[in-house]
Amino acid sequence: MTDKGFEKMQENHVAQMDGKSESESDDDWEEMNDEVQVLECLFCNIISNNLTDALKHLESAHNFSFAFFKSNHGLDVYSYIKLINFIRKNDIQPEELNEITVKSWESDKYLTPVIQDDPWLMLDVDELGDVPNSNEYTANSENEGVTLSEIHFAELQRTIQSLKAQLEQRDLACLLAKQQIEEMTKKAQKLVLDEDDALKPKERCVKNNTNDQGYFNTYSHFAIHHEMLTVIGDKVRTESYRDALLTNSNIFNNCIMLDVGCGTGILSMFAAKSGCKKVISVDQSDIIYHAMDIVRENNLTNIIELKKGRLEDIDLDVEKVDAIVSEWMGYFLLFEGMLDSVIYARDHYLSPGGKLLPNRCTISLVGSGDTKRYIDLVDYWSNVYGFKMSCMKAEVVREPSIEFCNAQDIVTNVAEIQSFDLYKVTTDCVNFVSPFSLTVKRSGSLTAIIGYFDVFFDLDNPVHFSTGPHATPTHWKQTVFSLSEPISITEGEIVTGKLICRRHPKDIRGLIVTIQIKDSSQVYYLD
Repeated sequence: MTDKGFEKMQENHVAQMDGKSESESDDDWEEMNDEVQVLECLFCNIISNNLTDALKHLESAHNFSFAFFKSNHGLDVYSYIKLINFIRKNDIQPEELNEITVKSWESDKYLTPVIQDDPWLMLDVDELGDVPNSNEYTANSENEGVTLSEIHFAELQRTIQSLKAQLEQRDLACLLAKQQIEEMTKKAQKLVLDEDDALKPKERCVKNNTNDQGYFNTYSHFAIHHEMLTVIGDKVRTESYRDALLTNSNIFNNCIMLDVGCGTGILSMFAAKSGCKKVISVDQSDIIYHAMDIVRENNLTNIIELKKGRLEDIDLDVEKVDAIVSEWMGYFLLFEGMLDSVIYARDHYLSPGGKLLPNRCTISLVGSGDTKRYIDLVDYWSNVYGFKMSCMKAEVVREPSIEFCNAQDIVTNVAEIQSFDLYKVTTDCVNFVSPFSLTVKRSGSLTAIIGYFDVFFDLDNPVHFSTGPHATPTHWKQTVFSLSEPISITEGEIVTGKLICRRHPKDIRGLIVTIQIKDSSQVYYLD
């Protein structure tokens, strides 16, 4: 219990002491203690009458041992308070807690209570208990193995997860160190070969930043640009941008436009054809060198100026632009997308009243009843040549798949869960919690939740395209969140749930998505 909580209880106790016997006062004190111990679960709405029951509920219902978590993270009174408020404020689930570190809740802002007089904040961290002694297992001499209690086994699993997380952090530190060494090497080479740099075209002189190197290296490969311009991925995207620019040429005539992540320069060339007097095209991947040749081949060098590098690091040589165009969207709209760069461009370069293309996007969910896919992908592990491998199910569903979904397998209506106004959003918009309701159109089994997005160009001549299963296929396909177990559904039934999206703490372009539906909760990693 915190000092503040204790003092408050003392004041109430003293105020009630007058006119009462010692035994009556003791009874009141015990009743007050009992009242404070009434605890609502941190992860659901279950109420426990005392701390012991509350801790047991956390272990049995949520597989979360506070004693182990306290020991593993070295919680003291302040970090414990911050943890409780962190969970309350961000609606964190126990699965997510096992994947993050103390740094996630170490900010002093979490010292401020989210719930006034929160009973969990009244507890002393020592009251959470200690990790059981490791010698509580019994030896099995016949097979030279050991038998562990469920709690001890769960604790060992969490220890393994924690060690894996620490190993990932060390790997990340090694990667960053390697990147810094590479950057220093490049700087040294530049000093030695400075005369060679002087011979390069002006637009190729850029600042290097290796934080996104893996991401941008992906876009250096020709295959992905071929895919993004041809059959799969796609005529819908390219023609939507083309139509938005050319059918609204009256808006863009004689303006300066910025193309963020220009790739081969196709959108920049559409912008030039729409009447822009200047197009500044930025991309960090090496494909921009071929974009320079493409622009030159199409005699547009007098309009299009290409710059290699991260938008955040280079000088555009202009104070403001009249419009920003970017094909920044990733899978599930936000995974591996460039929204942060578009927001940076908007805040630093877009003139008041300037245009964003696109200017609005939405994310939607729909339910799938593709039982054949579930049997082939998930249930397969229940019987593999006569052997049970059910533990593999969790790994299979942990990572959403990117695939084309058959519209005939859709068993619910569509629920729009999030809308993004590109003129207003901040980089924190990737962190959101959205409840949803899906009305069942056909009885059967719900085997997966499908996510997709729509893109809008709200101009004089508006343009819109969708990446949903009912629309013309795009290279984004759909994002399929498979359920570990099918849910039986009846026509007309309303299935409610909640989707929690968080930016991955170790990958700025990755996401952690939690879907709570009916009585289940499942965490997915797009990384």
